[in-house]
Amino acid sequence: MSIDDVEDIEVSEEELVDEYVGSVSLFEGDEGGLEMAQRQTLVTLLKQRFISARTHPRDWPVLIEHERLLRGRLNDLFLDLMIDRDREVAWKRQAVSESGARFPTLLHDTAWSREETLVLVHLRDRYRAGRAAGDTRVFIDREDVVDHIASFRPTHATDESGDEKRARAALASVVKSGLLIGAVGDERYEISEAIEPLLPLDLLAELLSALRQANSGEATYETDDSVDADEPGLFDESDEEADA
Repeated sequence: MSIDDVEDIEVSEEELVDEYVGSVSLFEGDEGGLEMAQRQTLVTLLKQRFISARTHPRDWPVLIEHERLLRGRLNDLFLDLMIDRDREVAWKRQAVSESGARFPTLLHDTAWSREETLVLVHLRDRYRAGRAAGDTRVFIDREDVVDHIASFRPTHATDESGDEKRARAALASVVKSGLLIGAVGDERYEISEAIEPLLPLDLLAELLSALRQANSGEATYETDDSVDADEPGLFDESDEEADA
């Protein structure tokens, strides 16, 4: 049989799990100690900023059942596993040495732009209001977010087109982070329940203070303004080139 006679065969992740269920040897020379489902969940934790029971229904039960095992694998990489069981959200963050020494890291800290910060604060506020009103799921319109960012434009800023472009780019960035559920071009999004544990009150207060200062005229409004108030885990990204 020639190569031309061989048809490509696509194997789904579910079929792979079924094939290797109960086995820890998945390929020739495999020295790993995790089963297929456990490895898939570990990879998801490493690749995604967070996972939740609703958005990752395959990985969540595996994480809860094998929490200690997966936590240990992350600890081997100098990462902490954070779990909010009430909201069913889990995320990773850089481990901090008791001595203050810096560990090697796989994560790349990305400072939030001014517009991204405005989006995050607005989403948390809307989510809290919706939940207080009894809504089990909280939604927000795209133009609502864009208009909210525009309301913070200083009076001396005249580049409205550029400001709107940055606002929409910030919205797209938050959608890609998973904190807004939907596609980038959607008109309406659901706010993820992860917004609260990933944006705790102390960080929210810090962000609000920075935004008020930036909008009071004490800080110069520039296109590359950013808010340096990084909470490990929210906008961290895996980065093979991160400093060791």
